[in-house]
Amino acid sequence: MTPDFFTHPKAICETDNVGNGSKVWAFAHVLSGAVIGENCNICDGVFIENEVVIGDSVTIKCGVQIWDGISIQDDVFIGPNVTFSNDKFPRSKEYPEEYLKMTVEQGASIGANATILPGINIGRKAMVGAGSVVTKSVPPYAVVLGNPAKIVNYITHEESGDEAGVTNGETVYTGQNLGVGKCQVLSLPTYKDMRGGLMVVERANCPFDVARSFFVYDVPSSKVRGEHAHLECEQFLVAIKGSLSVVIDDGSHRKEVLLDTPEKGLYLSSKVWGIQYKFTSDAVLCVFASHPYDESDYIRDYSKFVELIES
Repeated sequence: MTPDFFTHPKAICETDNVGNGSKVWAFAHVLSGAVIGENCNICDGVFIENEVVIGDSVTIKCGVQIWDGISIQDDVFIGPNVTFSNDKFPRSKEYPEEYLKMTVEQGASIGANATILPGINIGRKAMVGAGSVVTKSVPPYAVVLGNPAKIVNYITHEESGDEAGVTNGETVYTGQNLGVGKCQVLSLPTYKDMRGGLMVVERANCPFDVARSFFVYDVPSSKVRGEHAHLECEQFLVAIKGSLSVVIDDGSHRKEVLLDTPEKGLYLSSKVWGIQYKFTSDAVLCVFASHPYDESDYIRDYSKFVELIES
């Protein structure tokens, strides 16, 4: 069956690989090797090169060029005049054997006039702010802004009417149900007098026998740590000084928790994706772990983490 798609009389669409319900508007130019999925909207003045694959329900606003080596997955929004690049050392009349690959993953949004440097990925459901210059790959669900773009928030929920689904780290009280894996906030016995404070972590208030502990400190406020899950290892996180935010994600639900006192700790169960960011300059994070270090226990690719959870 011949695909049913619309091409404006003043558009040039040289490919037949366009899905049902897609629209290619005036002055757009799509080369013969490109593949466009169903229900896409290719607006005025868009140029799409040969080695490009575009998924379903993608919106590409006016004045965007999609170059060889770029893949755009389903449900992506690309705002007006977004600039992609695919060559780190461009020279006139000199062509690389292969252009750097770039993927904009499912559900991501890129704001108007953003510039995306070559060879990086934009993670699923991530949001790039208008005018940002993206120099490094953007993690899933991250919100990035600026030049160079930096992570300013994570999207933790997407109810309609919520501004970008973004929440800052919430002060979660002990005993509150987090709704993410088996994660919970636990209280720690703390004793204070004129000599100072003392906080105790022992088997009675830690969910597991501790096999390893380590401290994270002097983290620049722009940096993000974690960004992985564990197959077996459980962790217990305590901010013994300063504050930071922790994003927890079980593949279905996400929440951001503020750790700002040594009187409580965050239990991070296995098979939960964890991210730590928004460190204050004086922040010291203590991490207690149920297992010794084992690289094979880490899941560092979010897409593989989701596949594992779904299976």
